[in-house]
Amino acid sequence: MSFFSVQRLTMLVFFLQPIAFGSWLPRIPDVQEGLGLGPAGLAWALLGLPCGTLLTLPFAGPIAGRIGPRRTIFIGFLLYTLAVSLPALATVPWVLFVGLMLAGGSISFVELGLNVQADAVEKSTGTLIMSTSHGCWSLGIMTGSLIGSALAALGLEAHWAIALVAFIVLPIALVAAGLLPAVATEMPHRAAGKRSAWSLPSWALLGICFFVFGITMTEGAMADWSAVFLRDVFGADGGAAGLGYSVFAMMVAAGRFGGDRLKARFGAVALARGAGLLGLAGVTMLLFAANSRIALLGFATIGLGVSVGFPLAVTAAASLTDRSSSANVAILSFMALLGFLVGPPIIGFIAEHVQMRVGLAALLPVLAISLVLTGQLRTRNAARSVGDGEADIAGVY
Repeated sequence: MSFFSVQRLTMLVFFLQPIAFGSWLPRIPDVQEGLGLGPAGLAWALLGLPCGTLLTLPFAGPIAGRIGPRRTIFIGFLLYTLAVSLPALATVPWVLFVGLMLAGGSISFVELGLNVQADAVEKSTGTLIMSTSHGCWSLGIMTGSLIGSALAALGLEAHWAIALVAFIVLPIALVAAGLLPAVATEMPHRAAGKRSAWSLPSWALLGICFFVFGITMTEGAMADWSAVFLRDVFGADGGAAGLGYSVFAMMVAAGRFGGDRLKARFGAVALARGAGLLGLAGVTMLLFAANSRIALLGFATIGLGVSVGFPLAVTAAASLTDRSSSANVAILSFMALLGFLVGPPIIGFIAEHVQMRVGLAALLPVLAISLVLTGQLRTRNAARSVGDGEADIAGVY
């Protein structure tokens, strides 16, 4: 693999995409304080991001199918760079909501284009990169968060700091995206029997979607409740309470970097089943943890358990031949985000009436359903029709 191979270029864009958004995460407390928002008010405002993504994804799939993933990435990066600084400019809560909604809408275009591009590279080159690419994404958001924290320590205002990071990353990302080989767009004369991007999802796609729902529901629960769990159950405070998510995120990245090699050796279904069992074991460890060290081991085990789920699901959805990869991946992304959003409120509602351990127990049945549905991750190797050239990359041999 040459240094500037299509595989490495794809991984580079995956790494660059979340850096600017990652620099926003450490500034959320500053924006909250500036707007005088309490926890509930901030929670409502932060819903703007997923709302923007959910509203955009149904349109992003058909558009990406027509213009191709490289153009989708290119245009999406331009819009994303303009939008990502808007939340930090908010002077009232509704402006924060709208700014996050615009950022979420632009992010959905970039991420959809990236997933379709990675799938096309895998099909064209025969090299597995989807899981590693998502590992690069995890590193990117961690890098952005560290940069954002450093700029905050230097006293740079949030909107200037995020804009600075975004506009430094933009030219690098555009050059890398421009070097990606073009993927042929779908032609209007689709093959007979090919479903429209606007048609209802197939049963096969629904199975993959319900698999990924449990995975992302667990990811959302870890993001929102890991620190609260350590604080409420074991009395952790400050940085110690945040260790749960740090350990979880680190193991997600580690699992994704090893995922492609494990998939090549054992296959997608066996890998997903092994990971699913780890996820169930990790949640069980949290439920019966006697101290914070065992709890941290549980968070690490859950991280490994959910790490490869979404990359495997993207490849499986993109391999379906009923319609374009972009349309199927858009629906999958919609369901994945829905899981990420639904999980935390359900757990919070349960925990409010009983206790946090019991709240996290709600993850066991959804992870069990994901484990049962791992068979849906078998990729379909049937050749695509001539009218759907998303897997044919010019200049890649």
